[in-house]
Formats: sequence, structure tokens, C-alpha cells
Amino acid sequence: MGLVFMRMFSPCLMVLSCLALAACEQKNGEGATGASAPEAASAPETARPLPEGDVAGATNDADDGAPDLRPPPLTPEAERGVKGARNVLLSFARAIELGDYGQAWAMLGPADREKWTKAAFAAIFSDLDDIVVAMPDGSMEGAAGSSYYSAPISVTGKDAEGRPVRIEGEAILRRVNDIEGASPEQLRWHFETVTLSATH
Repeated sequence: MGLVFMRMFSPCLMVLSCLALAACEQKNGEGATGASAPEAASAPETARPLPEGDVAGATNDADDGAPDLRPPPLTPEAERGVKGARNVLLSFARAIELGDYGQAWAMLGPADREKWTKAAFAAIFSDLDDIVVAMPDGSMEGAAGSSYYSAPISVTGKDAEGRPVRIEGEAILRRVNDIEGASPEQLRWHFETVTLSATH
């Protein structure tokens, strides 16, 4: 009789024990949900770093939050050739397209920075919308220890009334050909002269 009684009520006792244990854990706030929440909350948040070479994440020397549009570094061999010259031209074009006329102006040579103040240079483009700068392939020449690269410039956009505007000109870049005593700036491609004129 005792054995039959135990067999009949053992399952009931096990169920009641489980229910009592679950009730105690819920009362103490130690259920599965309650245990995982504090762990998630205590995990430290880490910001993902920007990828290396992310242009949008770089800033210029003025630290004004503007993207740094200076030409990216190249290998010494590439820097000396057409690729180095076009590297500078494309950075100049990108600055104008993004409306960062200050950085574009800073790339100009000393004579052109005297010809145009920063404000006067910006005024050439500031009233235009949908600006696109094209710089087709140019030509390389060498003379008196320097290399020169010249290329046409074409800037298109729309004025305040929606009319198409076209500005054309030419850029001439120069670099000193590894002459002893030349400064790092002279050994890099840089603007010698830029001409710009509106053709509408």
C-alpha cells in the first residue's frame, strides 16, 4: 500500500516542487530574463573606429571639421610622374565640387593667391548649383630642371535662375626634378598658374 501511494503521488510532488522553486526565483527577481538584463546593461559600449584612409573622417589643418582634400600620398615613383600631377588636380576639382573653396584656393600658387583673394576666388563659384569640374588629360613637359604638367579645366553649373554656366581655363603644375637643395614643397607637384574665365 505504501509503495502504491508513493508511485501515485511522486509525479505530483515533483511538479509541486518545481512550481515552488520557480515561484521563489520569480519573487527574488532571478528569472532568466532578470539575469540577462543586468549583464547586457553592464557591457561596455565601444565605438567602431573609422577605416584607415577614410577621407570623410580626416580634417584639415584648420580643424574646422571640413574634409581634408589634400592629395593622398603616392609612391615616390608615381609622385614624380603624371599620376602625381593629376593627383593634385583631382583634389583641387573635388574641393570645388564640394564647395570647399578655401581649400581649393590654398592649393593655388602664390601669384594666383595674390590675383584672387580667398573671397574673390570663392565668389567665382559660390552662386552656382550642381557644380561639376572636368579636367581632361593634359601634357607633360620638362625644362631647366623642372617638370610641367598642363591640363584644361572646365567647370559647369547652374546660376540662381537655373541657366547653365560654364567656366573654362587651364592649370599648369610644376615640380622640381630632384635637384639637391630643393625643398619638399618644390619636389612635389604644385600649381604654378591657373586661368579661369566664364563663357556662359
